[in-house]
Amino acid sequence: MTAREMLVKSLKLLEAGDARSWCDLFHEDGVLEFPYAPPGWNNRMEGRETIWEHMQKFPEHLTVRFSDVSFYDTTDPDLAIGEFHGEGTATVSGRRLDQDYVSMVWTKDGKIIRYRDFWNPIRHLDALGGEEAAAEIVQG
Repeated sequence: MTAREMLVKSLKLLEAGDARSWCDLFHEDGVLEFPYAPPGWNNRMEGRETIWEHMQKFPEHLTVRFSDVSFYDTTDPDLAIGEFHGEGTATVSGRRLDQDYVSMVWTKDGKIIRYRDFWNPIRHLDALGGEEAAAEIVQG
């Protein structure tokens, strides 16, 4: 599977709320990065199981659908740079999430070795019910 195919598959798994299968796309030493994560949120996770610890409650907190997926060409088939839109609901607050993303995915031997996800932290905090409510979710 190419890096582009891996990114598309990862989006479909998140839409389905299948966080475990999403994490299983990662190499055991894979890295997940959120460079613009809000204060107090982990912006870098190393290792598939650490990523799983972070993502396992994703389906309880958020439902999302992705659209307008487009890719930027690279000369490296193991690198995908994708841009897409996400719409959904933060189930913990009932608030709507409307978010644009740019993701960079590096793969090796059919697994994600690095996933770098850029998004607006203010939109996530607002959807989760504000900074204080989001802090409880992240810590709990």
